[in-house]
Amino acid sequence: MKEYKMRRGETLEERIPDMKTTVEEYFGEISDTEAYNGSDLYVVDEPDNPVFERIVAGAVEYSGKKDKLAVHFEERDPTELDPDQLEAAGEAVDNKNDFLKAATGRDAKSRRESFKREVEDDAPDY
Repeated sequence: MKEYKMRRGETLEERIPDMKTTVEEYFGEISDTEAYNGSDLYVVDEPDNPVFERIVAGAVEYSGKKDKLAVHFEERDPTELDPDQLEAAGEAVDNKNDFLKAATGRDAKSRRESFKREVEDDAPDY
């Protein structure tokens, strides 16, 4: 599960006021919820795009801190996909990136840089 921060000065609630509807618009019908760090996340067991096997997404609330977006994309092994399903791979990447940008306000490059900084900050000093 990955957690994403919002841009400075923004909250997840402001960016996506209705998380359930947004998840369904991007990925398909929600089939369940799953607990994660004290929050209930939405589960899409049969995503619209055949590249995805399962998707878990939602807001994780932290007391005294801004909410974060938590997401886990389970993708099928490309060798198991038929040619028509493989064509959907580009759309799957676009959907994933569009959803993350809508939620966080950050493009893929700035999300990667943010993760790098977090890893560097968490590295032990020897």
